[in-house]
Amino acid sequence: MALAVVAGAFGAHTLKSMLQPASLQAWQTAVLYHFVHTLGLLFLLRLVGTSALMRWSVRLMAVGLICFSGSLYLLACKDLIAVRIDFLGLITPLGGIAWIGAWICAALGIKSAQMQ
Repeated sequence: MALAVVAGAFGAHTLKSMLQPASLQAWQTAVLYHFVHTLGLLFLLRLVGTSALMRWSVRLMAVGLICFSGSLYLLACKDLIAVRIDFLGLITPLGGIAWIGAWICAALGIKSAQMQ
């Protein structure tokens, strides 16, 4: 959560004057999803227990954070980086897919625990 706060402040105070509006919007999207899914990860960590589904949910949530928000942070700053990173646009949707899988595993894990 601290990293999400730092990223949000960095975008609002430092990058605002350096990025094009579309890039700043991508940064803000990364921050929003970073916040939401970090909260989700904290929630899931409380429920992990011994359930394999819940452990997969946590893993997929972490992968989603790195792939989705991480790639968007970098892509938003691509004009400031001297290295071509356009290929990261292929990574972003994988993060979204990981999050979908995480939430499905969590739902199945919770349902399975309730049935026991």
